[in-house]
This record gives sequence, C-alpha cells and structure tokens, in this order.
Amino acid sequence: MKNEMLGVILAGGKGTRLGKLTHNQAKPAVPFGGRYRIIDFTLSNCVNSGVKNIGVITQYQPLNLNAHIGNGASWGLDDLNAGVTILQPYSNNEGSKWFEGTAHAIYQNIGYIDQMDPEYILILSGDHIYKMDYEAMLDQHKETGASLTVAVIDVPWDEASRFEIMNTDDNNRIIDFEEKPAEPKSNHASMGIYIFNWKRLREVLVNSFTRNQDMVDFGKNVIPYYLKSGESVFAYNFKGYWKDVGTIDSLWHANMEFLDENNELNLQDRTWRIYSRNPIAPPQIIAETAEIKDAMIVDGSYIAGKVDHSILSANVRIQTGSVVTDSVIMPGAKIGKNVTIHRAIIGEGAVIGDDVVIDGTDEIAVIGNKEVVGVTSHEE
Repeated sequence: MKNEMLGVILAGGKGTRLGKLTHNQAKPAVPFGGRYRIIDFTLSNCVNSGVKNIGVITQYQPLNLNAHIGNGASWGLDDLNAGVTILQPYSNNEGSKWFEGTAHAIYQNIGYIDQMDPEYILILSGDHIYKMDYEAMLDQHKETGASLTVAVIDVPWDEASRFEIMNTDDNNRIIDFEEKPAEPKSNHASMGIYIFNWKRLREVLVNSFTRNQDMVDFGKNVIPYYLKSGESVFAYNFKGYWKDVGTIDSLWHANMEFLDENNELNLQDRTWRIYSRNPIAPPQIIAETAEIKDAMIVDGSYIAGKVDHSILSANVRIQTGSVVTDSVIMPGAKIGKNVTIHRAIIGEGAVIGDDVVIDGTDEIAVIGNKEVVGVTSHEE
C-alpha cells in the first residue's frame, strides 16, 4: 500500500506531572474541554490535513486510549483507503520490545511503516491542544528539498530556556539545536512535530541500532545527528494556538480558556472540525434548584446545584446545595449535596460526598479518577 505521507502519533507517555489524572491512563487519553480527549486534536488535524493512515504508538496504560480510538470510525478512518493502527510493545525471538525513546519507538515499528510504504513520515506527539494543517508543512518540506522539517513556534524569550530551541538562518534552515539553553540564541521552540523522508530516516535508524549507537530520541539524538551529517534540515514556522497541557496548571488554564467564546481554538469553525468518540448520553437535566452561569455542560448531566464558570463533561451529577466555580468536572463524576468546589479538576468517575469542601484558591485542587472523597449518600 503506497502512501505519500504516513502519520505516526507517539501516545505512550505517562504524563507524570498530571499526577492522579494519569494514574490509570496515558496522558493523551485525559479528557479535555468537556467533550474531547487530548489525542482528539492530533487525530483530527491528521484527518483534516488529508493524512488518512495513522499509527498510534502506545505503551503506558493504553486501555482507555485504545477503547477511545477503536477502529477510528469517529474520525472517518474506518474506510478502504484509510485506517488507524494501535502499535503496542511486543516480543519476538530477540526478546521484549519496550520503547526506550521516541526514535526507538519508530525503529521498533519499521515493519508496520514498511508495510504502509510512505514517501514521508509525519511524527506527532499526542498530548498537545492545537489546530494545524500538516499538508502546508509537507508542501514546504517538498519546496525546500528538506530531509527533515521541524515544526517550531515562537515562545516568549523568558520561557525559551524551557524548550528545545532551533536556531535558523535567513532561509529558515536549521543550523544549530540547543536543548533547554540557559542563554537561548532564538525563541524558535520545537513542537515535537517532524516530517522525515522515510527512506533516509529508516537508513539512519537501522544503521545506528545495528551498530549499537545511541539513537533512541529525536530531540537528543536524531536531530543533532542530521545537523552534524549535513542533512538538509528546515524549520516550519507555526503561528496559532498551541498548548502543552502537561501540568495541572496548564491543563486547568487551557480548559478555562475554552469558556471564552472568542477563544483562539474556535471550535465553531466547521472548516476544521475536532472530532471525538460520542458517548451517546441522554440529554442533560437542569433541575428547578439549579443556577448556571458562564458554563459548558455536556450530555447526560444532571444539575441541581449552582455552577459558575466551569466545564461539566458527560454524565456528571451535581446535587442540591452544591456550588461549583472555576472548575473542570470530568466524565461520570458525582457530586453530593452542599459541596463546595472552587478552582479544581475532578477526575473521571470521582465521587464527592455530601458537605465536602474542595478549595484550590492557592493551588489547583485535583481529585483523581474514581477517587472517593467524604461520605456518600445513596441518593443520586
């Protein structure tokens, strides 16, 4: 099967900094924005960009992610000329094939990639919130005759030392790469999005691993090797909304931005839709005692309390007398009577008993997935 460009999403990350929210699932499976999971944005970008064959590399706690993606039907990938393949670690005569890094994960899946026979391979991270046209990036890759194109975004200078920085010449050719430099020479931060000519990348990976050379990570090993070898490496400048939601603070802030009807993501844009798996929940019920202001409420929810500037995902229940402000309530959470929740993220399936106070005024409060807090009543 010949594909011009194959998409491969690296979705095996644990997301340690998200704490309880990734205790039982990979970071790309974490719910976001009421109706979505983080990986939906990358998958939808692929489909909207015409990349219809996608491999998703998983490793850490993949069950929720696998169930969410399924056969790819929610993204229109259950087609004769399209498909999504879950790529998990495996064992063979040489032993177990655990992925040791981003490039190593690609190397371990050479069999799948060769089967798809792409001319170009698009390497993506499955844990960012953004909209991006990968076809425009591919067009530039072809025009420049690049062997590798790295997507970059300009970050504030005072934050540049936190990122992998690409230094470029006047033609956008990358001449130098610095990982988290103390004194950055530019503010072009790598987005972890790469387009490689597959034939050349395959050659580099096979030669390196055959000789036991360190080539496990794209940022630490592959990009420096390409630059040192004189390969044609270019930057693709992305201008738009892009959020790394790898911390509790950034996840909370990105969700809160969703409540602004003029937010940069503009999910109302029908020319670039973000698709997701539909849980098929019944309509929400707003009880007589409910007070709702500046909130997003998804299907299946029952609200009898007060909700202000918050996101309520599918199948959330809030009983009478409870007040939820500036918070994100993930799918299936149940909140009892006379509960106060402020500046918090409540995990999937969590249960909050009556009269509990969860206050994140000083630091965003987090209740884990299926965590039970307080004494619960039998009433739902």
